[in-house]
Amino acid sequence: MHDDGVAVQYGFRGGLVPGVTVYGYMMAPIVEHAPEWLEHGSMAVRFLEPFYDGDAVIVRAETADDGSIHVAAEREDGSVCAKGIANILTADATEPGWFLEHTLPGERPVPKHDDLIPGTLLGSVAEKIVTTEPHRLLLFSNHILMRNFKLGPWIHAASEVTNWSAAQPGDEISARSVIHDRFERKGHEFVVVDVMLIANATRLVQTVRHTAIYRPARKGG
Repeated sequence: MHDDGVAVQYGFRGGLVPGVTVYGYMMAPIVEHAPEWLEHGSMAVRFLEPFYDGDAVIVRAETADDGSIHVAAEREDGSVCAKGIANILTADATEPGWFLEHTLPGERPVPKHDDLIPGTLLGSVAEKIVTTEPHRLLLFSNHILMRNFKLGPWIHAASEVTNWSAAQPGDEISARSVIHDRFERKGHEFVVVDVMLIANATRLVQTVRHTAIYRPARKGG
């Protein structure tokens, strides 16, 4: 959905700035205020409205009475395009069981509602990382979708991120995933995948519940 001509067909005025890019902007004040978040923190973010190429992104963050950090990304006119809440995990947080690795499909299928069965393992993606910036890790969740399915125009809608340890430059990251849910809302077709990032086959780095609109409704139906 980053091409201007395609985006207009779906009711947008131009190509959309990727959600992971906006997420990266939103993470800057969180990591500055609480660097320990990278080792044991969580963030739930929803993308409400698009940013377009050339838009200024204004990020506002404040700490709530319960210690959580509330962050919003706005346009210059004050429109809130994304909202998130970050927390630091307690020491007794229980690490989930690991997903199994699975082979990528030889030929990527076009995603269809009846084929996106919850509980289905998706093909794993592995890559040695150079940078450990938060948006770079979240990009693995997008790669899982793009490497497993033949996607048309699609939109990153939300992510629930939990960090279990800090990624290090040079780590070999295995991204493993399973379909969690699929549903339809306002003509859009959504898929929700649970993603797990494992470093060097020995250490859990991050889990993500990643929501995407894999088939957006076209303008005018």
